[in-house]
Amino acid sequence: MNLLADVLNQQNYQPHTQISHLALDIGGSLIKLVYLSRNYNNHGDDEEQRSRNYSLGVPDCDISQPLLEGRLHFAKFETSKIYDCLEFISSKKLHLDGLHDCSALAQKVFIKATGGGAYKFADLFKEKLGISLDKEDEMDCLVTGANFLLKAVHQEAFTYLDGQKEFVQIDHNDLYPYLLVNIGSGVSMIKVDGDGKFERVSGTNLGGGTFWGLGRLLTKCKNFDELLELSHQGNNRVVDTLVGDIYGTDYAKIGLSTTTIASSFGKAISDNKELEGYKPEDISRSLLRMISNNIGQISYLNALRFGLKRIFFAGFFIRGHAYTMDTISVAVHFWSKGEAKAMFLRHEGFLGALGAFMKQGV
Repeated sequence: MNLLADVLNQQNYQPHTQISHLALDIGGSLIKLVYLSRNYNNHGDDEEQRSRNYSLGVPDCDISQPLLEGRLHFAKFETSKIYDCLEFISSKKLHLDGLHDCSALAQKVFIKATGGGAYKFADLFKEKLGISLDKEDEMDCLVTGANFLLKAVHQEAFTYLDGQKEFVQIDHNDLYPYLLVNIGSGVSMIKVDGDGKFERVSGTNLGGGTFWGLGRLLTKCKNFDELLELSHQGNNRVVDTLVGDIYGTDYAKIGLSTTTIASSFGKAISDNKELEGYKPEDISRSLLRMISNNIGQISYLNALRFGLKRIFFAGFFIRGHAYTMDTISVAVHFWSKGEAKAMFLRHEGFLGALGAFMKQGV
């Protein structure tokens, strides 16, 4: 039996509740779902981001069934479109699917949920779906999800620098301590010392919500993916002031190349150009670079503060986007003088939902 089965089988089963194979992470910007299907052909949908197969041991009341094959599905919705999420859950009967009813008297359905929205939207889920949200601590779920992925999923962690992706072999006996940087609407930096042993040591309010919000104000993009796609076409050097723009050359004495950014958006006040002359794609590129650089720098300084060798970056701000990962990696490499590396996770955006999923029985 694999680690996921071991973890889930350790949970306590309450006789007067129904247990569903669905868990939610309801954040300020996005709702993330993780759910299990027994049939590989079920629940296909365009909203699903990735699927991975796992063998799960499923206790059923007083007896233990053989291993059952199942597929973990991952899906996301914008929090502002929560009714789309509710319709998705209802149409697929995810709040009812795969229930293990250990009592004929069971009348309540509890769904594990984490994130601020688990509190904010609890009444809405009760009203529309007839389910109660069993709330789990957000930081605890993030760490639980990360620890599981790093221990149990092959080639989960990787580095990305100069366009080169390299998977990292994780030594389970030498995993802790590490710094987990979760980039959602804001950013949390969590020092993880073991299973259930962690401390949020820092963070910043300049995160994915900042990129999305400022991007919408400056470029009129309607959603995050549109903004991210726009940045592909941009050139931040049209907007940012570089060291070379100030010195006419590099500043080798302190290790600054001509292309090092001296001031994000600095050219907007130094160029003799009307604001309308700046292209949305260049603005979005500069904005993405500014926020990614800032997160990378703060993360490394916190790792240095606690003497941590490993920094794992996660959260839906990243989305496997090459430029974002490269910018964060360059920032960590620069400030650490090459002694530290940024590492990323394949299931980057679903740590909280997966952690909440693992806190229920299957």
